[in-house]
Amino acid sequence: MILHKTALIVFCVFFLFVTVAGFWAARWRRPKAGIHSLEEWGLAGRSFGTWITWFLIGGDLYTAYTVIAVPAALYGGGAIGFFAVPYAVIAYPYMMVVMPRLWRVCNRHGYVTLADFVRGRYGNRWLSTAIALTGILALMPYIALQLVGMRVVFSAMGLTGEAPLIIAFVVLAAYTYSSGLRAPAVIAVVKDVMLYVMVAAAVIYLPIKLGGYAHIFATANQQLSLHNSSIFLKPSQYLGFSTLAIGSAIALMLYPHTATAVLSAKGENVVRRNAALLPAYSFMLGLIALLGYIAITAGIATKDTSAAVPLLFLKMFPEWFAGFCLAAIAVGALVPAAIMSIAASNLFTRNILGECRRIPMSANSESTAAKLTSLFIKFGALAFILTIRTVYAIQMQLLGGIWMAQLFPSVVIGAFTRWFNPWALLCGWAAGMSWGTWMAAQLSLKSSVYPLHLFGSTYAMYAAVPALLLNLAVSALITLILRALKQHSTTDATIAEDYA
Repeated sequence: MILHKTALIVFCVFFLFVTVAGFWAARWRRPKAGIHSLEEWGLAGRSFGTWITWFLIGGDLYTAYTVIAVPAALYGGGAIGFFAVPYAVIAYPYMMVVMPRLWRVCNRHGYVTLADFVRGRYGNRWLSTAIALTGILALMPYIALQLVGMRVVFSAMGLTGEAPLIIAFVVLAAYTYSSGLRAPAVIAVVKDVMLYVMVAAAVIYLPIKLGGYAHIFATANQQLSLHNSSIFLKPSQYLGFSTLAIGSAIALMLYPHTATAVLSAKGENVVRRNAALLPAYSFMLGLIALLGYIAITAGIATKDTSAAVPLLFLKMFPEWFAGFCLAAIAVGALVPAAIMSIAASNLFTRNILGECRRIPMSANSESTAAKLTSLFIKFGALAFILTIRTVYAIQMQLLGGIWMAQLFPSVVIGAFTRWFNPWALLCGWAAGMSWGTWMAAQLSLKSSVYPLHLFGSTYAMYAAVPALLLNLAVSALITLILRALKQHSTTDATIAEDYA
């Protein structure tokens, strides 16, 4: 394996810069009392304005694995990989309608997580615990995949062994512990600027060097056809493509790291502005996806599709600029990994540990518990990657979106109506989780598009969608039964004015 020294030096310079920024963030906008409460450590005191929130949510949603996996999907499978673009487009109108409403009620009641909201809305700790556990389970493989992205970058530069990955994550754990959500917020600004420079150079310079986009599309289609794929969707893929886009959009805003970034905003209008501004990232995502076809045209040959983009940069760019691009990808792993670990810590501290204690924790104790939990989660993800094959992390991540979609009735519908009975929602959640997991298991966790056999026909669709439909049907049916039996719901801690 060739060691690319120049690329490595440039990479180290930028990595050192963001490390310093991460530790400095502990002093940025820090209250006089210090970062000694969960709201300050885990939500930065709900103080972020429009631009910081924009960088934070963008850095949250567009991760290192996005930059690697979306082009890899096109590199290996053709047009089906483009589902990531329409799902991002769908997500932002959905965000505009739902998230300001959730921000408002969470801010008024001091809720730090969406499970807090469910606990207050329905007064049922079993339902809120189920929401919290789902979020933590879905986040663990997601954090691990950020490590996969970093390891691919290290490998492309010629670094062998696990030491670089361990050092990078120890640094991440240290500044997240000291700075909380402020660290990824500061680093997100640097990361996004670097990504925009990388993408602009790649989609302008590389096509010119390779003979233009017409040649790129023709070559990519020719090569993909050898593997029974195409740059065009086949009719059999239409339903799978559309349900992947819709189901992924539903799940996206329910992920704990997305909710954490949204709840850190200082006002509901900040959330609305971001819903209007964030489609700029969708435009960038479409350009990033094209790197998969560019890699095919550039003659990148690798069995590991995740390595296609790093290898493309090292082959086509001057080595110093390739180092800059690889640094952008690695920094793109640090931001979401930090936010995800903070979000998981918030859930565990508030909605699992907090529910188990008879005496409520003080603000300082709650903050300390969350910090320690974040360390455990990071090193747990690191141990997972070091001891388990990478493919299992990828396969587990396929379940993440299926699981998160099952929170839609409790959280999203709950933000507009309390018609559902909480026990019915818990039963619906269990049914959706069970069937969604079963469908993914039937595919050996190698895909999330399940061939559903109904009325003599087969419908290949994203497993999250039929699982969610079952969830809604069970929730509605049991609610009607409980109403008929005159079983009343528990107390709602929120009031109508919270949603006005």
